[in-house]
Amino acid sequence: MAPTLQEILLAPDTEPAVVADCLKLIEQEVAGKSGISGAAVKIAYKTANTFAKGYVQAKVEQLLPDLVAALEPYWADFTASGASGFGDYLAKHGDEVAEAMLAVSDERAKASRKAVILKAYGTVRGGAGKHIVAALPAVGALVEKYAG
Repeated sequence: MAPTLQEILLAPDTEPAVVADCLKLIEQEVAGKSGISGAAVKIAYKTANTFAKGYVQAKVEQLLPDLVAALEPYWADFTASGASGFGDYLAKHGDEVAEAMLAVSDERAKASRKAVILKAYGTVRGGAGKHIVAALPAVGALVEKYAG
């Protein structure tokens, strides 16, 4: 039986490297954004980074287990299908995967009491799905880096 994503990505000796790679991926994705929605993403990211040192890393660490759980059914289907390229697989299911991932951040946002973060999240939430879909090939590559 193939290992689960949780077994692969959340292993104590692997998780810190996954978090570091997630932070790099986020920075790359934010830097590559353009236009009005890209500007909103950049402002929200800057707000989160200036709100408190280490805030984004702490959120990645907190969200990672739930995001991995959201990706688990896609990983299981991908590995069972014998398809190649998890990023391509995720992209083919883009809107569905994006909504599964956004459900995780939406739950966290509901629990937050930090007005500045909630405002920043609210600013980008409407267009977040398209940004996630665009990042899915890179997310898949990140997963395969550890699963391969």
